[in-house]
Amino acid sequence: MQMTRRSLFGPGLLVTAAFIGPGTVTTASQAGAGFGLALAWALLFAVLATVVLQEMSARLGLVTREGLGEALRSTFSNRASRTLVTFLVVAAIAFGNAAFEMGNITGAGLGLEAVTGVNHRVWAALVGVGACAVLATGAYRVIERLLIGMVVLMSVVFVLTAAIVRPDLSSVLSGMFVPSLPSGSLVTVIALIGTTVVPYNLFLHASVVSEKWPSAVPLRQALGSARLDTALSVVLGGLVTLAILVTAASCYAVGTDLESASAMARQLEPLLGGSARLFFATGLLAAGLTSAITAPLAAAYATAGALGWRVDLRSWRFRATWAVIVIAGTAMALAGYRPVHAIVFAQAANGLLLPVIAVFLLVVVNRRDLLGSHANGVAANILGAAVVLTAAGLGVYKLATVVGLV
Repeated sequence: MQMTRRSLFGPGLLVTAAFIGPGTVTTASQAGAGFGLALAWALLFAVLATVVLQEMSARLGLVTREGLGEALRSTFSNRASRTLVTFLVVAAIAFGNAAFEMGNITGAGLGLEAVTGVNHRVWAALVGVGACAVLATGAYRVIERLLIGMVVLMSVVFVLTAAIVRPDLSSVLSGMFVPSLPSGSLVTVIALIGTTVVPYNLFLHASVVSEKWPSAVPLRQALGSARLDTALSVVLGGLVTLAILVTAASCYAVGTDLESASAMARQLEPLLGGSARLFFATGLLAAGLTSAITAPLAAAYATAGALGWRVDLRSWRFRATWAVIVIAGTAMALAGYRPVHAIVFAQAANGLLLPVIAVFLLVVVNRRDLLGSHANGVAANILGAAVVLTAAGLGVYKLATVVGLV
């Protein structure tokens, strides 16, 4: 019975806690308000891609008892290549997580502002302090239980909201399985993928699975439990995101540009009445807090692994890494960027970073000298390559449009 409970509530929910942040709430709301259900296919692709890549990450962690950062150090043994890869990983994670943390802290602040009327910058500073306090405990179990509780809270809030809307199921299915790319939607598509397939989660997942399934657990049993945990958790996260998108598509006039959390909540009032603001703010706050904790935690795991440091939640280097991310994210949240645009920018940045990190993961999980019979097979490589090529193609196309090539 103990093993079953671990199977259903494991590190996969930390992955969900990380990607269901304010970026997901804001991006999915903007996708629904701006384009109706036309971009639901991008969410479906993102959920499937997340399951594929996170399974590889969890498998790597359980078989090798190492994180992705450590595996990269041993894979690129040449000094020059190791230095280059380490620089790319640390730079990508530092940039991506700082931007992501800005969105997380800003989003939590917006949720509190919608309820209290106090400026979101005041709340952003307090959320940053709160994230530091939780991480400073250095206790994995405490952090995990807190995040799981908030994931459940988010899920209940957003799924209940979608249930009240009562969307047309045929329209939802059409949006999911008939891809389209309305004019002006490319950044939103990249952001939807970037907010779901989060690069730093690949480092986080590989590092924490050993906490849940220690070496005393038979490897085959641990792998099966981890796969179930990953699939259930990511699909749950996908359903929450879909609920947000569907609610926005049903409540807003298509083409609406949402500029604030208050505007998002206000549009729900015809359906939810006076509780609309509280519903939306509660979900946004929970989303912000969970991701504000997991983003710096993942950055610390990735950096420690890539640089060959001892991976310990209580070591000063580990604490210094997550502290830098929290402080940088809080500072950017206080700098005065337009909140909703800042959050969507963070998701798009993650979407552009994804192909780089995913390629590194694929290189590592194809090492038979490291994973033996648990290395990637043909099917896993095809799926992984499809994810990388799709994400890279969208990113390259966007960059080409920016410089005027298309």
